[in-house]
Amino acid sequence: MKQNFFKYFVVGSFCALQTYAQNAPSVSGVFPNLAMVANHSPRTEAGTGGLMPWANRLWIITYVAHMTPTGSGTGLYEINDKMELKKRAESIVGTYANRFIHASTHQLIIGPYVVDTLGNVRLIEGVKKYRLAATMAHLTEPTKKVYFLSMEGEFFETDVTTLETKQLFNLMKELDEPVGSKPHFKSGFTKHGRVVVTNNSYNEKDYNGSWAAGRLAEWDGTTWKILEKTAFTEVWSAGSFGQPMIATGWDKASVLMNVYFPSTKEWKRYRLPKGSRTFDETSCTEWMRIREVETERALMDCHGLFYEIGYHTYGNQLWAIKPISSHLRIIPDFCSWRGMLVLGGNQATPMRFNSGIDNNPLAGQPQAGLWFGKTDDLWSFGKLQGEGGVWLDSEIKKGQPSDPFFTFNFNNKSLNLWHNSILSVKFDLEADIVGDGNYRRFQTIIVNPKESKSIDLPESFNPKWVRLVSDKDCVGTAYFTFK
Repeated sequence: MKQNFFKYFVVGSFCALQTYAQNAPSVSGVFPNLAMVANHSPRTEAGTGGLMPWANRLWIITYVAHMTPTGSGTGLYEINDKMELKKRAESIVGTYANRFIHASTHQLIIGPYVVDTLGNVRLIEGVKKYRLAATMAHLTEPTKKVYFLSMEGEFFETDVTTLETKQLFNLMKELDEPVGSKPHFKSGFTKHGRVVVTNNSYNEKDYNGSWAAGRLAEWDGTTWKILEKTAFTEVWSAGSFGQPMIATGWDKASVLMNVYFPSTKEWKRYRLPKGSRTFDETSCTEWMRIREVETERALMDCHGLFYEIGYHTYGNQLWAIKPISSHLRIIPDFCSWRGMLVLGGNQATPMRFNSGIDNNPLAGQPQAGLWFGKTDDLWSFGKLQGEGGVWLDSEIKKGQPSDPFFTFNFNNKSLNLWHNSILSVKFDLEADIVGDGNYRRFQTIIVNPKESKSIDLPESFNPKWVRLVSDKDCVGTAYFTFK
């Protein structure tokens, strides 16, 4: 009975998707007729900057690398219920990855465009020349205005009716960015009386400590405050239940996940494994997002791993987080549309800037495709694996616990430890089994001077979070691998 039900469910879903596409050919959820292809000259990228269901269509914005001189043929697209792709006549070439619903005026803001419920499009002249990273609710006039954040750090205010725009800040100055660093602001969100923004600037200078160019920062309408000085890519908040605000980034040791709890008005920092280190650079992260994909449930794409995230917080802890699968896709945005999960893409990226030199001559015509499937299909993607540490050649303080590190549902767990002390160092491995913030000592590990110790953890050891505590001040590393 169960086998027959599963058989008909899968076959029925496949047939429905084929009918949806009006017999257009598809390969593993990808419809080639829906690819958004840019021109040959100039050529750089045609990535999917934003996806949004609106006005009975799916709206898509594509981007080039660095505004009009570096690419051609991108723009604003729509897909109808017959799976037909149409490029809008209002399209302009640019670098846009923002999307936002302004509920008070019933308008979609995607890129520099404003779309009403009938599909009529207006262009916001005041922001069209900037690389738009995010659109956010206004702190004091949310029914009339929004904020825009550009990748270079320009911060704007726009009236959503008149489209009048003015610049409020240059965040490179407000956030004390290092002189000579490359700005790469990626996301912004307004919640709990604050605007939170991210900058994922990161290169070898950040890795070796010469400077710290990345930022996680917040603004209360009066003062900007720097929360973290390392690369952050995404910030998002739930609109119901516990309403946590979640920001994701990384440093050389691991992925960082900072969570704001409105009940205590405080940020907590957690660490997650990296699914792949190929994302460890400013330009290699490309808009890893957190989005609602099923009602009151969210999906987090972070450093080569998918997670499911819940909205509820109990005891000032984020209880509902679970890894799904690993992947190497570039997914600048994703959404739910007509019962399907839709993943954007960035499949071919020639790199030719103002110098005229093509840095990727083996890449062909810029293009981006969409993937259509079910949310549950993500569990059939890559095997869960990753790596990361709570310390990596870091200063360790006696008796001070490390940040919590996420280990739940990963297999073949191992822990690698070393330090520079001339004395033996005792490390307590503590575990939070259920995710309620209560840690218990699981194992004590003694590492002798000049020794590197690797510990294979038992398969039955599957807590939500772990942390380590040292009995001496030292410089050392505690690094996990899951395979």
